[in-house]
Amino acid sequence: MPTIDYHAPLKVLAAVRGHPFDRNAYAALFDGMEGISVTFVDQPAASLLMQPDLADQFDVLLLYDMPGIDFHGPVPGAPMPIPDAVREGIERLLERGIGVVATHHAIAGWPAWEGFAEIVGGRFLYRAATLRGAARLDSGYRHQASYNAQVVAPDHPVMAGIPPMFALTDELYLAEIFEQDVVPLLRSDYRFERDNFYSATAAIEGTMFSNEGWDHAPGSNLIGWAKRAGNSPLVYLQPGDDEVTYANPVYRRLIENAIRWTASAEARDWARAAA
Repeated sequence: MPTIDYHAPLKVLAAVRGHPFDRNAYAALFDGMEGISVTFVDQPAASLLMQPDLADQFDVLLLYDMPGIDFHGPVPGAPMPIPDAVREGIERLLERGIGVVATHHAIAGWPAWEGFAEIVGGRFLYRAATLRGAARLDSGYRHQASYNAQVVAPDHPVMAGIPPMFALTDELYLAEIFEQDVVPLLRSDYRFERDNFYSATAAIEGTMFSNEGWDHAPGSNLIGWAKRAGNSPLVYLQPGDDEVTYANPVYRRLIENAIRWTASAEARDWARAAA
């Protein structure tokens, strides 16, 4: 068990649980990030800590969680209502300007709260739903997709030291992405079309790797972005499914850059400027 670094310049609270992952491999992702101390808290306890005073103790909230989805009830994947106190706490925390880094399956969190999709900049849907006033099919997934990620904002601090193009093998999502509301950072050269993905609803109902009868429209190839969430700077990175990606040095650099940037005064000033 690691010791607690009370003197680390950057303190991160990482909310986890809701989707399977290798805990030890994920924790190792942060090894070697000088001056960064990460505290892991499982959902649903993590959501109880998301109150304004969290910003007094932590510089960045890292989301690698997937709360608000009931996989064990009569309707697998049914949205669970977010308690008012949790929703209000998150909103007030964002008004404080805490840095936020959301990764991979966090984009599926709190499906009963449309405001969370607006915070993150998109949504992965396990079940068909109405989003921004329009009916949307369930989203698609593709495990271990091999693709090239392309940097589209080379001057952004999150892209510092990142090659213009680099290879990844990771899970991709055919999901709802609000491109017009974000600053694009990374795109994938994978084809985000129905034939290359599988239905999320079919998977949770027991049929993995199926797109039969699932006529999803082509989607965005944007896999990384920055945006404002209240007064908070937020970065979302879609990669991050397994230990292969955790160990990728370019991915590690992306996560470290995202943490350092969202914690910076520059990023917070940027977020507040348009609030």
